[in-house]
Amino acid sequence: MNSFDSIRKRIGRRSLLQGLGAAAIGITFTGALAGCEKKEGGKASTGEEPKLNFYNWDTYIGETTLDDFKDTSGIDVNMSLFATNDELFAKLRAGNPGFDVIVPSNDFVERMVQADMLMPLDHAKIPNIANIGADFKDVAYDPGCKFSMPYTWLTLGIGYRKSKVDGVPDSWKWLFDSDKYKGRIAVLSEAGDMFRLSAKYLGHSVNGVTPELVQQIEAMLIKQKPNIKAFHEDNGQDLLLSGEVDLVLEYNGDIAQIMAEDDDIDFVLPKEGSQLNSDTLCIPKGAPHPLNAHAFINYLLDAEAGKKISEYILYPTPNEAAKALMPDDYKNNPVIFPPAEALAKCEYAAYDGKMQPIFEEAFTRVRAA
Repeated sequence: MNSFDSIRKRIGRRSLLQGLGAAAIGITFTGALAGCEKKEGGKASTGEEPKLNFYNWDTYIGETTLDDFKDTSGIDVNMSLFATNDELFAKLRAGNPGFDVIVPSNDFVERMVQADMLMPLDHAKIPNIANIGADFKDVAYDPGCKFSMPYTWLTLGIGYRKSKVDGVPDSWKWLFDSDKYKGRIAVLSEAGDMFRLSAKYLGHSVNGVTPELVQQIEAMLIKQKPNIKAFHEDNGQDLLLSGEVDLVLEYNGDIAQIMAEDDDIDFVLPKEGSQLNSDTLCIPKGAPHPLNAHAFINYLLDAEAGKKISEYILYPTPNEAAKALMPDDYKNNPVIFPPAEALAKCEYAAYDGKMQPIFEEAFTRVRAA
């Protein structure tokens, strides 16, 4: 039996997006779907108008979560999508255009805190923090969860089509330093991730990249570029599922989603190790509905709400109460929760304000080559 059989029945939101002709990032969703709107006007129990603007990744919320929250709170959620942390940061850099809750990755939490872009969280308004595992409550990128609440954790690896590749692609060499699958490879479009993972391939820590190493990696990636079909923006799983590529650098949860749809797809953490990430829930400064934002974050950390999110997006959850409600084929799945020996070679990336512009400038040259 396929380890995804119990979740195979769900309809991927990817399919919903395609059916709506809305595959492009930037679409806005609302919790008031399927004719279940409550009466407009008045105020939410928080005392604010019953609205909230949510800026999220694609395929990264439960199928009914926004409607369920509206049914519980009366607050209507408008969700817009971004494709990369760079896009998220750029969108808010000049000032918050009206978002209440955002979902930056751990290194961008550091970056946004340094740039004074995030509001401190009031933990008294988020009692469901009690559901979060201890390992995620006092993290280096945000000690004491002062500015962020953990939403998921994840790792980068290689998704691949088993029938199209020769063996298991268990090294970053397959993506970064080989012409064997020319034109059948997709990699990330985020500069920092690409240079840190290339450093890992070359035997360095993801947090040990120097300007000299950047030059070496830049030359390697420029040499590799003719073999790369796409630098994808949060749709690498779609490229693999559609057959446009056979190898893709992607997050484990995204590949788990399509493994539930196609038995010919698998995922591997390269033997050199990889980068861990935590995606988080934050309130940007200037949020028009900060009380609603706290209520929404608290709802997402609820055990039952978290379960519905996890069974839909198939990412590892830091919510121990939600995980306890999940079936064994989620809790024991080695793609969603990689084995300890593989994770031991993985690291969280810290934001480096000096190196980030160097990454971006070098990656611009790679993309232009």
